[in-house]
Formats: sequence, C-alpha cells, structure tokens
Amino acid sequence: MTEESGHEPQFDIEESHRGAFGEYGGTSKGLIDRSFRERIVLAAVTLDKEQDTKAEASLEELALLVDTAGADPVGRVIQNRQVPDKTTYVGRGKAEELREVSDSLDADTVVFDNELTPAQQGNLEKILKRSALDRTALILDIFAQNASSPEGKAQVELAQLKYRLPRLRRSGYTFSQQGGGIGTRGPGETQLEVDRRRLMRRISKLESDLKQLRKNRATQSKSRKRTSNYGIAIVGYTNAGKSTLLNALTNAGVLVEDRLFATLDATTRRLQLPGGETVYLTDTVGFVRKLPHQLVDAFTSTLDVVIEANLLVHVVDSSDPDPEGSIEAVHSVLREIGADDIRQIYVFNKADLDPLAAERLVRQEEDAVAVSAVTGQGLDDLLRVIGEHLRELSEIVQLFIPYDRGDVLAKTHREGEVLEEIPEEKGWKVSARLDKSSVGRLENFLVRA
Repeated sequence: MTEESGHEPQFDIEESHRGAFGEYGGTSKGLIDRSFRERIVLAAVTLDKEQDTKAEASLEELALLVDTAGADPVGRVIQNRQVPDKTTYVGRGKAEELREVSDSLDADTVVFDNELTPAQQGNLEKILKRSALDRTALILDIFAQNASSPEGKAQVELAQLKYRLPRLRRSGYTFSQQGGGIGTRGPGETQLEVDRRRLMRRISKLESDLKQLRKNRATQSKSRKRTSNYGIAIVGYTNAGKSTLLNALTNAGVLVEDRLFATLDATTRRLQLPGGETVYLTDTVGFVRKLPHQLVDAFTSTLDVVIEANLLVHVVDSSDPDPEGSIEAVHSVLREIGADDIRQIYVFNKADLDPLAAERLVRQEEDAVAVSAVTGQGLDDLLRVIGEHLRELSEIVQLFIPYDRGDVLAKTHREGEVLEEIPEEKGWKVSARLDKSSVGRLENFLVRA
C-alpha cells in the first residue's frame, strides 16, 4: 500500500491495529495473539480507604475480563492514594515496584483497573519496560473479539480508533520527505501526522456508516410502533443470563456462553403474553462497572432500543456475590443514556443456584421476580408481571364493530386484549384494552358513554 509520505505504513487502519495484548491484530477478530496466553499483572488504585471492598470486587472482575480476553492474571497490586499522580497515576515509586513484581512473575503486560491518560500510559511503559493498559483498552479488545454483525464491528472499530487517536506515537524516524525535486525538498509531514489523518478519515467514514444504520433502525422502530406492539428491552450486567432468558421466552436461538460479553448485537423477537398481547422483546449488550464512554457513544444505535422501550426487564444474577453492585453499574449506564426513568421489572435469574439469595433480593425490590432461565422456574410469573405492567399503559374502551368489518375485529385482537366480545343483531359489542394509538385508529368504532 502506498502512503502519502512515500514510506511503508506503520499499520493499516482498516485491517490491523496495535492490540491490547498482541502487537497487531484485526479489529473485528480480536487483538490477542492466540498462540499463547499472556501473563498479566493487575493493578488498581483506591482514592478512599472506605472503598477497599469495592476495589477488590472491581479487581476480581478485571481478572475475569483478562481471562475472557485470553490471558492469565498472575499477580495483583493495590495502592491507596489521596489523589492520582499526574505523571504515572500510581507514582514513580509504585511504578518501580510494579516493574519488579512483573519481572519476578515474568509478566508480559500490566493492566490497570483505572483509566489512564495517554501521557500516563506512555510514562508507565517507559518505567515498566512492558505494555501498560487500562480497563478501557481491555474491554475494547474483548468487544473486538466478539463483534459479529457489520454494525457491531463498525461500532467496536469506531470506539477503538477514538481510544487510540490520542495515543499515537512514533518509535522510529521523526520527519519524512514528501518527495524529491524542485518544490518538494525540506521536511514534509511527520509520519505521526499521516497516521493521525488516516485515523480521522476512517473515524469519519465509520461515523457516517453508523449514522445511516441508525436511520435504518429508526425506520424499523417506527414500523413496529405502527403495529401498536409494546417494546420491551432486556438489560443487565454481562453474563447475568439475558440471552438465555430471551431464548427461553421466544426460542430466539441466540448464542449463549458462560463468559463475559458473549453477545454484543441486539436481537429482537416477538413474544405473546398470556393475555393475548404481542410485544417485541429485545436482548441488549451487557454492562459492566466502569463501562468505557467510548463504547457507550459507539453503541448509541444499539442502545436506542433501550431508550425507546416501554418497559425494561432488568436481569440480575442472583448468585452474584455483589448483586447490588451489578445493579448500580447498570443504573449508571441507564442514567448516562437517559433511560433511567423507564419503568423496570427486576428479574433475579439463576434462582436454581441459590434460592435463598434470590428470595432475599426479590423482597428488596417492589417489582421483582425470581426465575431460572435454564430450568424455566418462574417464567410464567414473569410473563404475568410483564402483562400487568403493560396493561397500566393502556385503557379499557367499548367498541361496536359491524359484522361486515371482521378485519377491524381481527385488528382489535392483534393490537390489544379483548376482554369481552358479545354478538348482537348488527355486529359485535367489544370491550378491549388498547393503547392510545390503537384507540385513535379505532375511533370510528368507539361507543361513547
């Protein structure tokens, strides 16, 4: 490939990038060299001694993320500070200690649970003599491995490029000539500037593509709204069992694996409730503590289904040692995308693993059900509760439908819940529960009090 500078490119933006644990790798296939499992030292900084317990839980999750990414956590270092060090986040002394620990454990990389600035990351790598990554880079790497749809791949690549743009730095020559001859002599652009411009072009292209995908998704959403079927979004912490629940309720056939971020792409299926109503049920990407802002921004089109939902089914792993922390992490993301005011039903999943914990959690929340998506326990109760909540969004109306308008009667059954249907001399007298849009479409058949 020919570059503007006349030199071979240091990396191809569309096909390879500097990875989280490997030197280069494709953005859509993951960035880790799978020929061996790298050895990782985990590091965390707490700015409040009272938060030590939360720091331990977050570090435990970081270890799971490292394992999901295909590496082995071999050591942990926690530091308590009043404020982060501007140069290295942990301070020069602690950085030296981390290097000694990494040397003794023969570690390849140090992963920080805290978010590092580009300058801090560069300074740490000089001291550590090895790669220094933060939680954001790790999660981006996992997302890159798991993205499968064109939209998912584009969203992940966009987040990766925005993360890497301020971290571009040169390891070789400083200036490059644009060419030879009259008018071209002298220092040209730095290769860093060339790389940055190429990144910006790719970012612009991805943003344009995702904007179009978002328009298409909005069109599909409008089409669903015209059918008067309610939209329900399944949200929750990663690996809480959201996809398993969708499969159990709708036979969706979505990939299910016992690991973090097994699925990233939103999947929507129709679900018929016991009362006869049909709703759209959507499985969404799982959340984690400290979810990178780059991912929240990049996945805006996917998360739109959450913002537009009539009801959220918040799935929680009842066997989680810290379910409250998982719930708060999900609420944090919902607040960030403006969906925290949508009504939620708490579904405490995996009740078969720890029934007592599930019962305790159900008692703590007003709208909650204990289920096991694997065994089917509690699913009937969940469908009943969903139906009850959706009925509160509708109203009961009286209709008179002539016998020659069977299409209207069928439409009434499709769009709502028919409570009573009485045949009379010239037509059907119908009592039905309908939402406002359906009432408007059937206004000509309303019986006024």
